[in-house]
Parts: sequence; C-alpha cells; structure tokens
Amino acid sequence: MGSSAPLRAITSLDDERIYVTQPHLPPLAEFMPYLEKIWNSKTLTNGGPFHQQLEKALCEYLGVEHLALFANGTLALVTALQALRVNGECITTPYSFAATAHSLLWNGIKPVFVDVDPDTLNLDPEKIEAAITPQTTAIMPVHCYGHPCDVKAIQKIADNYNLKVIYDAAHAFGVQTEDGSVLKHGDLSIVSFHATKVFNTFEGGAIVCPDAKTKQRIDHLKNFGFVDEVTVVAAGINGKMSEINAAFGLLQLQHVDNALAKRKAIDAQYRELLADVPGIRCMSDAGEKVANYAYFPVQVEDNFPISRDALYERLKEHGIFARRYFYPLISEFPMYRGLPSSDQNNLSTAAAASKRILCLPIYPGLNPVQVERIVSIVAGIQ
Repeated sequence: MGSSAPLRAITSLDDERIYVTQPHLPPLAEFMPYLEKIWNSKTLTNGGPFHQQLEKALCEYLGVEHLALFANGTLALVTALQALRVNGECITTPYSFAATAHSLLWNGIKPVFVDVDPDTLNLDPEKIEAAITPQTTAIMPVHCYGHPCDVKAIQKIADNYNLKVIYDAAHAFGVQTEDGSVLKHGDLSIVSFHATKVFNTFEGGAIVCPDAKTKQRIDHLKNFGFVDEVTVVAAGINGKMSEINAAFGLLQLQHVDNALAKRKAIDAQYRELLADVPGIRCMSDAGEKVANYAYFPVQVEDNFPISRDALYERLKEHGIFARRYFYPLISEFPMYRGLPSSDQNNLSTAAAASKRILCLPIYPGLNPVQVERIVSIVAGIQ
C-alpha cells in the first residue's frame, strides 16, 4: 500500500472501541496443561519449577546471562536500588511513568530531574553531567518507548563520577543495539511484564544482573532477605513471581515473535498512512536496530488544525482511546513539585513533548482496517 493509497471512509466501525493497547493472549487451551501441572505439584510460589524455567528461557531469548524474576516491575525497581545501595540523589527523567521516580522516594532517595533529548525523549547526557552534585550517587535513565538511550555517553559520565546506572527498561523487552541486548548496559536493567507490555505475564517484571553474585543478592532481597530458614541478611521485600505468572510467561515466549512481527507491520502501516498528514510527525523509526514497537507516539505540531488535547478528545468521540504518554510530567505531581529540579524552565524539552505527544493504539490484535479508521479521523480534521 503506497502513501497515496485512499483511506477508508469512517463508517459504523465507529461503534467499536479501540484502546491504546490490548494484552496479547495465547489460546486458553494451551495454558491449561501448565495449570494442571501446578495443581498436581501444589507448588504455587517461592521459586518453583516454572519460575526457574522462565528465568533460564528469558536469559536465552533476551541474550543476557542472569535475570531475577519479580511480581512486577515497580518492585524490581525498588529492589534494584536497594541492591546497589543507592542513596542521596539520583538523576532521572521527568518524562516517564510515575513508578520511575516513585521507586526513588520509596528508598528515601532524592530524584533530580533533568531534561530530555528532543529526538529520542531519553535523558540528555549533557544535561546529566551538569546536574551532578557531591550528593549524586546514581543515574536512572529510561529507554523511552523502547528507543535505546545513549548508553555509551551515560556510562562514560557514570565512570567519570563513580555513579551507578540503573536502567528503567520497562519498554525495552527484546530491544537490541549494535552491541546486542540493550538490557546488558548499566549496573542493572529492569524490565516490566505488565499486561500492557509487548511480553506480559499478567503482572511481572525482572532485573537483569551482570553476574551470579548480584543475582543472588537480589534473590535474597526479593524474599524478605532470607538466605536460608533461619538467616536473614537484609530488610528485603516480598517481590517473588508466582508459578502461575511464570507458567504464563513460558507460554507467551512461544508467541512473542509473532506478536512483535504484527506490531512491526502496524508501525509500518501507520508511518505510510501518516506520511502526508500535515502537522503530524512520527518519531524516528528503529533504523538498523532491533525494535519492539511497544508504542506508536506522534507529535502534534503547531500547523495541525487542532491541539494535541483536542485531537485526543476527538478520537475519544469516535471510540478511540489514545494516550498522552507522558502527561503530565512526573515533576508536576504534588510530591515532586517542591524539588528545585522540577522547575519547568529547566525541563523545557520534556514539557513541550508532554503537551504534543500522543500515543496511538498499537497491539497485535489491531487490524489494518482499524488502523485506517484511526488515520482517517486524524487526517480528516480540518
């Protein structure tokens, strides 16, 4: 289909609701044998056989050596900061989901927000270096929308100032750069397996670890700090993934490549159909990298007939629920407003993006006709 291909007229399809995402689910019948094994074994949690199998399978699939499963990505973030003994101040992005900064507050760490790069919306390395103080102990970047951060520049800064780097890689499942998996960068990387992610275990997450010793410490921390029946070495938390979630993850791995291929096709269709729509700019594609097409963000520019928020409302009128990811900025939430780094004058690029970016629906079950319907509404606005 060329960029000049006609768009389908808006029809009674408007009665169908389309959300920004929808979980990819395998056939229920394929999950039943896993449940039968769990019922027969009566092992529901505490690192059972499916848990161990999923850790190994994910390491192989993602191209990493060590990985610790968690009940969700937020607990993984909180535990990663504990494992690295981060304190004082941590430099991070205001352009993310709230859990990124909340994990710092839960650990008594002061978030220091710095601005983002206008092209990738990831942390701007130049702004990172300018924000370092004697109290800075770590950097927590986000691979926003699954686009890799400038990992080499960030690591160079961390090495120069002896800082830890914890990547919030919630969006970056399966993403690769020329160096292999993007999850291998930094001291730790945290992925999310929430229902909205490209690979889900209903709820879930993981910490990618550089070595077996670090994984062992994290495994202790996610199980209340227990080493054995009578030995507790840290004030840990209950972050364990259940056997049901792990079993579902093993089944999902059998389908994830197909799901990613469908996302890629939807991404390509959007780019083709939106190419000639004035005032709508798609973010850069993956190029030579391996992407996961987790989101489809567009920038609503000044020459578009209506504002981003008006477009968001117009789509809702037609039963299409796009999302303003990420709006408002984390730095605008009440618990962060008082921080000096929350001053929007210092976060101008992130502030502008939060008012212009709209994420359009993308998920494996979204069909080409629905994509055409969405673009027809956007393109038809005068």
